[in-house]
Amino acid sequence: MNKIKLVIFTGSGISAESGIKTFRDAGGLWEEHRVEDVASADGWERNPALVLNFYNARRKQLVNAEPNQAHYLIAELEKRYDVQVITQNVDNLHERAGSSKVLHLHGELMKIRSTANENLIYEVADISKNGTDISIGDKCELGSQLRPHIVFFGEAVPNMTSAIKLTANADIFCVIGTSLAVYPAASLLHYVEPNTKVYLIDPNPPDNISNKISVIPEIATMGVTKFVEMLG
Repeated sequence: MNKIKLVIFTGSGISAESGIKTFRDAGGLWEEHRVEDVASADGWERNPALVLNFYNARRKQLVNAEPNQAHYLIAELEKRYDVQVITQNVDNLHERAGSSKVLHLHGELMKIRSTANENLIYEVADISKNGTDISIGDKCELGSQLRPHIVFFGEAVPNMTSAIKLTANADIFCVIGTSLAVYPAASLLHYVEPNTKVYLIDPNPPDNISNKISVIPEIATMGVTKFVEMLG
């Protein structure tokens, strides 16, 4: 018998409990940098060294972080459901917790890619001398500078089409730890079929949330625990 298709859509709130700071911390600053300077296509053009150093620091932070109970519970659900994770997060905590199908909308922190050919993607650990740092002068096999494998603000989201297809085929769709304010990812709810059961786990859910959505007003670890209980 085919398993029920459960699609989990996660944002920064699920990783915050693992100590990963979000884009929106500190009033629009990220680790004392303007987001526009370190996470945009224009910022990369202006100062690639700054951007590389910024993501080097993010990798060091990630290496020292651990998946939390929410990540592990989602991975455990694969025993009973056909689970697909769609995430806005660039960390690898879902994978490290054991989730086998993870689609990253905004890129992956532990990967880098060529500036000459976006399809030339490498593991940072295979290129970096210390496993986290990439510098000006580190080049791909075509001789071009390597850049973070991150979807910067101002760039297209290449995995969006795949995410829409997964969402449209979901039997259950659960949103965890995202403000639903970052587009185009936030538009995924528009592609959920009318008969699909939808859950939202967020300690501060939007006021205008549809009454068709089951809201669990908790942080991710508590909310996912309750979600699993509700599934039965």
